[in-house]
Amino acid sequence: MRDDAPAAAPTPAPAEADADAVAAALEDRLAARLAELRTEHGWSLDELASRSGISRSTLSRLERREISPTAALLGRLCAVYRRTMSRLLAEVEPEPPQLVPAAAQTVWQDPASGFTRRAVSPPHPGLRGEVVEGVLRPGADIAYDGPPVPGLEQHIWVLEGAVEISADDRVQRLEAGDSLRFRLWGRSRFHCPGPEPVRYAVFVVLP
Repeated sequence: MRDDAPAAAPTPAPAEADADAVAAALEDRLAARLAELRTEHGWSLDELASRSGISRSTLSRLERREISPTAALLGRLCAVYRRTMSRLLAEVEPEPPQLVPAAAQTVWQDPASGFTRRAVSPPHPGLRGEVVEGVLRPGADIAYDGPPVPGLEQHIWVLEGAVEISADDRVQRLEAGDSLRFRLWGRSRFHCPGPEPVRYAVFVVLP
């Protein structure tokens, strides 16, 4: 073998390859579901763009799976379709069982904003609550224009690190062990001031 020959690319470990395949399949189904929802409402791309504040070209690329949705974009679409993000993600997953092992919990990442979301206890027909684990890297800042359902009840418990949460124009700083509960009617924002990542649990209850 020549010394100057390019090194072969490392072969992904089986577990990593499986995880990548699962994530790609999830995004494929999510793109298809977004297109289905627009069709079910009888909206054109132009009308959805007007309702969501997202450009027509971005919406088209999302539905064709040319780009991955950010947390902010999904938040806007969920508000338009009056769904929580958990419900939207649940609609592209098989019916969840009562027992949800850690390895089976859906994990969604938004590399652009530094947000990782784990559906610890995903929504289920007939149940009003769900549990989500969120992780924000230092400096991450995510803003939502409004809740998918007005008056959505949220209970937030910080497990590690610190986070600044704005809800309806009031800012609160939470550190490990702190909890915050409120009903959301307007804008919200999650910011990790650092220097460490923050990990927190969100308990969501539909009104």
